[in-house]
Amino acid sequence: MVGLLLAGTIAGREQAALPRLGLPESHDVVGYLARMGFFEAARGIYDFDAPARRASSGGRSDVLLEITSVSSNADVHEVVDRVQGQAGAILTSKLGYPGTAAVQFSVMLSELCQNIIEHADAPGWVAAQAYNWAKRLGRFVVVISVMDVGRGFRGSLAGEHSLRYGDRWGDSTALEAAFLHGLTRFPDSGRGQGIQQIRKQVRRWDGAITIRSGTARIGQVPEWDDAPPLVDGLAPLPGAQVSIILPAKATDAFGTGGA
Repeated sequence: MVGLLLAGTIAGREQAALPRLGLPESHDVVGYLARMGFFEAARGIYDFDAPARRASSGGRSDVLLEITSVSSNADVHEVVDRVQGQAGAILTSKLGYPGTAAVQFSVMLSELCQNIIEHADAPGWVAAQAYNWAKRLGRFVVVISVMDVGRGFRGSLAGEHSLRYGDRWGDSTALEAAFLHGLTRFPDSGRGQGIQQIRKQVRRWDGAITIRSGTARIGQVPEWDDAPPLVDGLAPLPGAQVSIILPAKATDAFGTGGA
């Protein structure tokens, strides 16, 4: 859904009129889009049929955070305020995380949104929801998606690091520099370490995190996932996409938390 918003924004920049969005006939899908706040976020980005805007939301379900636009520090504060209570309930009841996880989850969201403001220099969106991955993983998961239409990791880091890498500088190199080595666009150490802190927290929860920017994607892959840690040669993606999957705590045969 946030990818559709990014695609529509890019298409709108290249043509005089808003791009046309064709919606599915399924009432369940349209209702899900409405419940996640997609139609509200899509106003001014897409031209779509008016009846879809009045689709019934059908309740909040397991939505932690509806699609939310992020372009200022005030938006970051709003995101944190909105998820506090709902996140605590879902993280403890669905994922079996401790009560303190809500605070750590909010800090993670805050860092992700702050990166849009500080590094992308362009608007972005964030959304989060819990799903039951009964067939794929056999557990509940929380999925966070953050995207922006900014300059991407290579553009953000180029001024400080491109000369060091010379001819090797590119999208995959920039992602490795930021994701694996903790390099940032700041010359002094200790600043801009949000991604490293997020990686550590996701690892503690046995989660997965991937970042896609330009023509490359890099990830921290847990044992339950078989995705490759680095992929290059993808279709160019303006800005950046961060995806995080947090699974419920695994249980052993006795129903207690596993290792």
